[in-house]
Amino acid sequence: MSRRLFCVFFGVVISALGLAGCGGGNNQGGGDGNTFTDPRDNQTYRTVRVGNLTWMAQNLNFQTSNSWCYDNDESNCQKYGRLYDWNTALTACPAGWRLPTNDDWDNLVQAAGGDDVAGTKLKSASPAWNGTDDFGFSALPGGHGWSGDFLNAGNFGRWWSATEHDAGGVWGRNMHWDYSFVDAYWYHKTTLFSLRCLRDNAAPR
Repeated sequence: MSRRLFCVFFGVVISALGLAGCGGGNNQGGGDGNTFTDPRDNQTYRTVRVGNLTWMAQNLNFQTSNSWCYDNDESNCQKYGRLYDWNTALTACPAGWRLPTNDDWDNLVQAAGGDDVAGTKLKSASPAWNGTDDFGFSALPGGHGWSGDFLNAGNFGRWWSATEHDAGGVWGRNMHWDYSFVDAYWYHKTTLFSLRCLRDNAAPR
């Protein structure tokens, strides 16, 4: 029985018992079956291991100054997580997790088959975003913020790295609903992007 059919069948059984199903929380999708609960606000995130790195399988939704819900709508935070400027993103992840570097993103993309196909394999299949979600990374199109405007939710997903391009810009990753690839661009530090936290293997467990 496929995982999708199993989840449908299993969901019928567990709904009567009031238990959690195959997904849950914001940014529903796959994962490695493990979760992490952020002690700062008790939000629980699914995790996924791709290659030799463990990622949160949902965008961070920890409220800080200089972070926003898309269109200032709380329901978008529940769906997509929050949008952060870069300086905030540097310290937004919980203890034991960190903002991924550009090399970490390269590692993820190569583990997912390379630049040309990784987008399709990393994008969410449920809720649908034209992806197959082969690894349970469950990327969603949270859009971005710029100069007071919110743009492209439903079309683009954009995420920060920790690696500066120059004094004003930082490398990030971009996925589009209609493209199979993952783009690497540099963006101004005041842009608002989504944030995926990476487990810091050097931190104590």
